[in-house]
Amino acid sequence: MIAAERRGIADLIDSLSPGQLRTPSLCESWTVQQVAGHLVAAVSDLDVSTLLLLLRSGFNVHRANDRLARRVAERHAVELADLLRHNADNPFRPPIVGYPGQLTDLQVHGQDMRRPLGLPHELRPEALRVSLDFLVGGRAVGFTPKQRPAGLRFEAHDIEWSWGSGPLVRGTGEAVMLALTGRTVILPELDGDGVPLLTRRLRA
Repeated sequence: MIAAERRGIADLIDSLSPGQLRTPSLCESWTVQQVAGHLVAAVSDLDVSTLLLLLRSGFNVHRANDRLARRVAERHAVELADLLRHNADNPFRPPIVGYPGQLTDLQVHGQDMRRPLGLPHELRPEALRVSLDFLVGGRAVGFTPKQRPAGLRFEAHDIEWSWGSGPLVRGTGEAVMLALTGRTVILPELDGDGVPLLTRRLRA
């Protein structure tokens, strides 16, 4: 699943114009190309320059991640796509979040890139279920705080997935995944009596 997502995003990058690559993504202050840089950096070799970058960032992982994504994104888009394809089957398993975290990172960031460009992309149900289970399973460090889904029931009506108890948040599997990872743009696509509470948590 991870390899397929990397290849799909590489194809996406190859299809985009320079203007599309400069478009702001759904992910914080990154452009579409900078999101691609982040995905490439996740499978690039850890070298001395990367360690120095982490040191200059005061060992703040999030700050170092941002700087690394921007630096890698300075490469030509064709090179970014080629690196993703070359590393499609890279077996690296991140600590704590493991392969489910890596798959989730690819699926979420792929939509971060596609949605602002109006490019629909149907995620595979089996991959979505892995990511949804991961996001509510307590190991999603850096993806969603544990208190975000607490006390709510989530249902993905298109892939027959549900979790939790309490006020209901219901939508497509993609919409639920993006909401759990903090994308407020997705809120109008959700329904249920738990949406107001989730909205407050996302905007707090």
